[in-house]
Amino acid sequence: MTDSSSGKQDDPVSGNDLAYHDDPGASPTYISNAKLRFEAGRALVWGLVIGLIWLTVHISHSLLVIFGALVFACMVDGGARLLGKALPIGRGLRVAVVLLLVTAFFIWLGYFAGSQISQQAAEFPAIIKEQIARLITFLQGQGFAISTADIENFAGSMASGVGTVTKAIGGIFGGLTTLLLIIIIGIYFAIDPRLYERGVAWMVPNKERSAFYDTLSHQAYTLRRLMAGRLVGMAFEGFFTWVMLAFGGMLIGIDPVPMAALLGLLTGLLAFIPNIGAIISGVLMVLVGFSGGTDMGLYTIFVYFLVQNFDGYVLVPLIAKKTVDLAPALVLSAQLIFGVLFGLLGLALADPLLAMIKVALERRSARRKGEVEPVEAPEPA
Repeated sequence: MTDSSSGKQDDPVSGNDLAYHDDPGASPTYISNAKLRFEAGRALVWGLVIGLIWLTVHISHSLLVIFGALVFACMVDGGARLLGKALPIGRGLRVAVVLLLVTAFFIWLGYFAGSQISQQAAEFPAIIKEQIARLITFLQGQGFAISTADIENFAGSMASGVGTVTKAIGGIFGGLTTLLLIIIIGIYFAIDPRLYERGVAWMVPNKERSAFYDTLSHQAYTLRRLMAGRLVGMAFEGFFTWVMLAFGGMLIGIDPVPMAALLGLLTGLLAFIPNIGAIISGVLMVLVGFSGGTDMGLYTIFVYFLVQNFDGYVLVPLIAKKTVDLAPALVLSAQLIFGVLFGLLGLALADPLLAMIKVALERRSARRKGEVEPVEAPEPA
């Protein structure tokens, strides 16, 4: 059918005149001035950038939880790869075996060590409070104007600040909920990482996918070894601290330090946070040590420096050679910044996040120098 005025035919598929439309004329939103149009385009781009930054800040806690899940998935993936060298079974089975072993360890810890540690944990606050009171009395005797109320006010402000920063994760069970989310999301990542890798690569332009795979493979490699080294360091510090506090003092006639098992567990867990974790565990160890007298307190100081020096001068350099060597001041600065912004979760993840940024910058620099060959999508391990 032909329109009598224009001679254009109707759309044969729908029967409607969709193939031809009258020209509506110049758009009222069109900017005719080329310079003004260019500036408007720039303003739109900057508006989108600012909006993206605002959105990133608004959902930063959720993004940090996802990154924590990636860190957990890398640890599971590293265990599955290590298990694959001994057991020629599928990846899914290896991941299941690793998760079962981790679950069995925590069940063992709860059943066999839980009663002793829970009893020690119940006595722990009283000992710390008593030692702080002794310290305040000593400082007052030296002329310092300090009181218990000052310490309590300071601790209250610190707790209030941490609560403000972490309110997005929040609630009484916020920490446990966040940990549960990290574990669940991390398990999904670990079971089939290529699924999520392909999804992200699909959104990357074709010409940039080689660089994406190159950076991602190096980041995963580095993160697996960084976390493996961290777990080795945690196990060593926790076990060696417990042995030295519980049995080492007998060699020089000092009674076992109270709560040695709890102090060893806390030292191992806090070793996940470099620098700051060691300071916190050391302070707790020394406070408990001086509750048993001056000799025991001096012995706990000796144990602390022995463990930390071996970890700092032997374990950490060996691990750094296999992963990424980060300057201690840079790590500490990142921990302080992320700790203020995101609380305990940011403090714990500052080190791996900083390592991933460094690897990404190093790979970009290597590509600009032409030192990187094109990389295709890696095969599943």
